[in-house]
Amino acid sequence: MDRSSAEVAAEFPERGVHWVKEQVETALSETEDYVREKPAQSLLCAFVAGYILNRLPLVRIMGGLVRLLVAALRPAILIYGAAKLYQAAQEEK
Repeated sequence: MDRSSAEVAAEFPERGVHWVKEQVETALSETEDYVREKPAQSLLCAFVAGYILNRLPLVRIMGGLVRLLVAALRPAILIYGAAKLYQAAQEEK
């Protein structure tokens, strides 16, 4: 329990990236197994998903996601900078 909150906050993005990487690898592995077991059904699902994605306004959706990420990035950078500043102040004491 000697770790400061700044150290914990600085490690949070690294742990998040590691967790997401594990989840993506798990999903890819499960998808690969499913496709090997049921190739015809997988092909049909891929066709339906492609058809639906073709009909969606993807440019608008992607633009909205980018705007959302940019809006969320500013506070994240501020919090990260504050955590680093706090950590540096603690090290100087």
